[in-house]
Amino acid sequence: MWGAETARNYDTPGSGMFAPEVLEPAVDRLARLAGRGAALEFAIGTGRVAVPLAERGVPVTGIELSPPMVEQLRTKADEATIPVVIGDMATAVAPGEYSLVYLVYNTISNLLTQAEQVACFRNAARHLVPGGRFVVELWVPELRTLPPGRTATVWQNEPGRIGLDTYDVLRQHVVSHHFRFDEAGQARLFRSPHRYIWPAELDLMAQLAGFERESRHADWAGAPFTAESRSHVSVYRLPPAR
Repeated sequence: MWGAETARNYDTPGSGMFAPEVLEPAVDRLARLAGRGAALEFAIGTGRVAVPLAERGVPVTGIELSPPMVEQLRTKADEATIPVVIGDMATAVAPGEYSLVYLVYNTISNLLTQAEQVACFRNAARHLVPGGRFVVELWVPELRTLPPGRTATVWQNEPGRIGLDTYDVLRQHVVSHHFRFDEAGQARLFRSPHRYIWPAELDLMAQLAGFERESRHADWAGAPFTAESRSHVSVYRLPPAR
């Protein structure tokens, strides 16, 4: 799924997830949480967050499963500036100790079993100093919008783009379908499988790895998380050293 073609087309400078109003609040918050320590990004990708965070003076290391995504990152920052370990974020180990590990833009749901997701939390704890934080950005499953007998929801409908999610509620799986249309009316489809996680289940995964939840907001700017929130930014913290 994260091959060379996806990597080449992943960045959308100035728009979508790269829009300043989306990216800047995330970088601001992560910089504050890192403090004077180093940060580790799970699934660093092409460096959407890591590059501007490093430019703020935060030492950033990454773990990434896809070499083509790292090749795109290398057009922006070299290995000395942002080191990257190639591997699975649930098991790969990066050298050093960190005050912050973060996992953004729903990426923990790319792990398709509960066991892998729990292992991801434990891997984050393995890298953190006492009192360190693990930050997860994740969407809230939209099952309330599914009438009986329906298995799909439309989450985006705008000129040139349609987003559709199909649900398997028995396995807690969802496939996200991204349809893009060019000026000639030709369509391109990108699909990504996920295992969705309720916020309460995410909190339990954190407890199993030794974390306590420090905060949860509806976005990076700190809006209150409510029953109507479509996503959340959750901050988990290890106990400080005694």
